[in-house]
Amino acid sequence: MKQIDLDYFDKLLKDTLQDLSQRGLESLDEMTDNREVHADPADRATMETDRSFMLRLRDRERKLIPKIQEALGRIQSGNFGMCEDCGEDISIERLKARPVTTLCIKCKSIREEEESLRGE
Repeated sequence: MKQIDLDYFDKLLKDTLQDLSQRGLESLDEMTDNREVHADPADRATMETDRSFMLRLRDRERKLIPKIQEALGRIQSGNFGMCEDCGEDISIERLKARPVTTLCIKCKSIREEEESLRGE
């Protein structure tokens, strides 16, 4: 992979990491500052649904943070963009869509088929 591509992904991953951290802090502030009391059960249900949805999103983002840190480590070690199964280069298009990926599309498809056959 070219150095310009590595620099692009390094910046993309670092920006994403910072954005996720910032959103997490904002959500925490919002949830602790928001002390609204709704008398109407429908309003309360809506507020709880929104809060539950936001928490699910933040949980997904929380799980993404270690993957981003691992991808940044692969950039530093020179392994970024290489499939961990077959050793081939992962396409730039795939990396742009999912920069934390460790598998090329061919190997990922094979794994998904195997998981489907096992019922996972």
